[in-house]
Amino acid sequence: MAVSSTKTQEYTIRILKARMSLMARNGFYGILLMHIQFALDESVGTAATDGVKMYFAPSFLDVITDRELVFVMQHEILHVVLRHCLRTGERDNFLFNVACDIVVNSTILESNGNDVRSISLQKYGESMHIAPDGKEGRLYTAEEVYEMLEKDLSGSRGSRSGGFKLTDNHSKWGTSTEPGLEELWEQRLREAYEAAQKGRGNLPAGLKRAIEELLEPVTDWRTLLNDFVQEELVDYSFTPPDRRFPDSPFFLPDFNVMDEVVRNVLFMIDTSGSMTKKEITQAYSEVKGAIDQYSGRLEGWLGFFDEEVIKPLPFMDEQEFKLIRPYGGGGTSFEAVFNYIRDEMAGLEITSIIILTDGYAPFPPESAAMGIPVLWLINNKQIDPPWGRIVRI
Repeated sequence: MAVSSTKTQEYTIRILKARMSLMARNGFYGILLMHIQFALDESVGTAATDGVKMYFAPSFLDVITDRELVFVMQHEILHVVLRHCLRTGERDNFLFNVACDIVVNSTILESNGNDVRSISLQKYGESMHIAPDGKEGRLYTAEEVYEMLEKDLSGSRGSRSGGFKLTDNHSKWGTSTEPGLEELWEQRLREAYEAAQKGRGNLPAGLKRAIEELLEPVTDWRTLLNDFVQEELVDYSFTPPDRRFPDSPFFLPDFNVMDEVVRNVLFMIDTSGSMTKKEITQAYSEVKGAIDQYSGRLEGWLGFFDEEVIKPLPFMDEQEFKLIRPYGGGGTSFEAVFNYIRDEMAGLEITSIIILTDGYAPFPPESAAMGIPVLWLINNKQIDPPWGRIVRI
């Protein structure tokens, strides 16, 4: 269906006004929508997205109100940032789409003060938002809702459609060939989340929880460093700890000590060519996660390396950490890390070295660490460092 230039301009103005409305009322959604392109495509029937563009069928725009358009835009952008298009796996496509819609609509409902009118379309009625157990879908992941749907349908022997009605078109999920799209949206989500945390958008509890599950590191750093970093937390003499690495577990005072500070930890992130942008981002997030979990009581240096070492910079809190940005892209040399510590960081009393890497490089002998405990955070199951403590992320 050909669309006249006058109608195209009319649709464009409506879409941009809806985005502006969201920016004013809920900056979280508005910020995310600034990163997506809009297109008219009658073939989608209603609305769709591939993570690069948000598509609207002109005939659909003709029958929905401006308020309903705002809901549709919230709906589509949440599919993108919650990575629903990447999570179908081997599941039944239609049923997983239903599960995703239930989670998304329930999340939007909470964002709008639980007013069901905010997730209703005149043509389709109130959108699905209740999980099969009768609770709000936002309380679960899309995978958990899917399992409930599977169980219900297998028990009732109903059809796969189950009487469910999808109001948007999911056929464009995963069709974009733009490189690095997942990593790009992760960064955009992080920026919108941080803006919302600073008061530039209402972030309901359900959405906050879902985002944190996507962005936060999986490592329990308080437990990890409790087991690994040898430091007397109540010793204010700044005497360097014993750098021997005994076989027996370390003993540290209770973590409830108010003056707990973990000092002089050197984090080194592998930014060589074998590390993807996503893997580097994950490693960077892990270090930030350590700082967050220690609530400003973790001090040390953050550096990056490939064949060479980028000078590690000190940090004492999250704000200083955010100023440090990764560099690299060449080969990988662990030997370069230890040589740099020996030659350039002598006298700094490093308590421990934590190296985040894929491990694809020759390992130097343990003597290269000069008695400093080393923790290898490896992002795969294939590589086993011959010495030091190993944790897989």
